[in-house]
Amino acid sequence: MIDKLIEQIQNKYSEKGQDAEVFLKGLLHSKPINYWDYIETDTLLSLQKPKTNFSDEYIFIVYHQITELVLSLIRHELNQMTSDDEMSQETMIEKAGRMERYTGLLINSFSIMNQGMDYEQYNQFRLSLAPASGFQSAQFRFIELMFTDIDNLINERGKSRMPADCTLENKFNYIYWQDAGIDHQTGKKSVTLSDFENRYMDEFVLLANKMKKKNLNQKLKDLKDRNALSDELIVAMKKLDHQLNVAWPIVHLETAHTYLNKKGETTAATGGSHWIKYLHPQYQRRIFFPHLWSEKELENWGKDL
Repeated sequence: MIDKLIEQIQNKYSEKGQDAEVFLKGLLHSKPINYWDYIETDTLLSLQKPKTNFSDEYIFIVYHQITELVLSLIRHELNQMTSDDEMSQETMIEKAGRMERYTGLLINSFSIMNQGMDYEQYNQFRLSLAPASGFQSAQFRFIELMFTDIDNLINERGKSRMPADCTLENKFNYIYWQDAGIDHQTGKKSVTLSDFENRYMDEFVLLANKMKKKNLNQKLKDLKDRNALSDELIVAMKKLDHQLNVAWPIVHLETAHTYLNKKGETTAATGGSHWIKYLHPQYQRRIFFPHLWSEKELENWGKDL
């Protein structure tokens, strides 16, 4: 058995034009790996840097870092799905199920935010976070652009203002999350939005161009046009669409109500957004796969909530 294993190793490296003996000799000097080294536990636990002395700010930071890690899992699956033109529908269904579980984790764990912080502490330490805002999560924007066409991320208000000959780059001026980044007193872009765009816009435009014919929505439309889209894949993708664009925004909204409207006085978000309208899916109208939904379902998007 050892001889067969060595032969497999030799074949593996010879196919790459490398000398297997070098790697085997190197293995003699390799240290055994420990959990804390592999997971980088010490590094992870060094990344929480509160801006205040309120103890519950630590919870706020850790939860958002966990959220970014979970979003990276969704992005990991989408990278594979959008780059593999030969991926079977069975594999797509499997990966949709993975993303559904990741999103379910985000939804179900939101009670950590909604119920797990002291009201008075939150409304004190949040003042030190301005102008930062959750809508500055670039990972979620990357995910959106891998899921669907940029036109599906522009709601009716944005489309009514957008010129007919609008370039892909300029379409970002009408994308739905612009609603959270406008200073409603001046009509100008807030610092929150300007900083975000200065940091990430080039990457967003690059990805949107790359995904024009490769995003998941385009792959599903191609299957549908060829009458090859399975019912099982439709169900999986609709469930994921609803999870990310209805269920998750709603738990955000519930948490915002807990801390920003608990006593009947609507408080502005740290980024200055009109969070009640911005967070509600009926107002956002973010739908990744509109061609999978009936006209009635699209008309009632988020209304039952």
